[in-house]
Amino acid sequence: MERVLWIRLSAFAGIFVLMALWEAAAPRRRLTVAKPGRWFTNLSIIGLDNALVFLVAPGAAVATAVAAQAAGWGLLNRFLLPGPAAVVVGVLALDLVIYLQHLMFHAVPLLWRLHMVHHADLDIDVTTGLRFHPVEILVSLGIKVGAVAAIGPPVAAVVIFEVLLNATSMFNHGNVRMPPRLDRVFRLLVVTPDMHRVHHSVAIRETNSNFGFNFPWWDRIFGTYRAQPAAGHRGMTIGLAQFRDPSRLGFVSCLLLPVTGDPGAYAIDKSGMEPVRRERPEG
Repeated sequence: MERVLWIRLSAFAGIFVLMALWEAAAPRRRLTVAKPGRWFTNLSIIGLDNALVFLVAPGAAVATAVAAQAAGWGLLNRFLLPGPAAVVVGVLALDLVIYLQHLMFHAVPLLWRLHMVHHADLDIDVTTGLRFHPVEILVSLGIKVGAVAAIGPPVAAVVIFEVLLNATSMFNHGNVRMPPRLDRVFRLLVVTPDMHRVHHSVAIRETNSNFGFNFPWWDRIFGTYRAQPAAGHRGMTIGLAQFRDPSRLGFVSCLLLPVTGDPGAYAIDKSGMEPVRRERPEG
């Protein structure tokens, strides 16, 4: 278990530094809020999240996979797929669960109140990818543990999935510029920053699209894919319409947001007006 922890920490540190350097060298958008204050808030939330998970249930998903394998729980432990196939199927199945979980956090009013903390960030960059309310982190952990028990993926699949989810979340929230042709190729295999940034648009129909974290296929299969924001990536507004004052989005305010904040009309069943599209697509 200690080895798994070091793998995850090393991957986190490496991807975080690489994305931060890429953002500094080739930013996609000009930031609208002073970076030091935002990063203090976001990194404080991230630190609290990790401390809470470490205290409550460190390595819970991997431990569940070990227990499931020993007891024969889960679908994959019954079908006895070859090792590599079981790993691939396990990673894909867990990614589908995360996609459906993300949909649920947009559809259930109480869960949306928690998820607002992630969307209320007025800019989007590598730190946004890990900025979630601590209660949402615990709910997500419970869902993930239940999914591991039900699916029965190999331990290796769970480790790969956890590292991949952490890495791609930082990547696809990155404020980084990619050549359009490269983006079009990459988004066939992975959720790119330009694809996921649409999900952080203030426009309700755009917020309720592109729910994938690792792989882009679920959005295409289930009809939630949206290729580009109507206003273009440099012209779009990031965040939620009801939270526009940076001074009210500090660390403590974000922790209290689920009980003090207005949830707005962002639930999936309140899709809002279709955004007005630009006459020419942004290059």
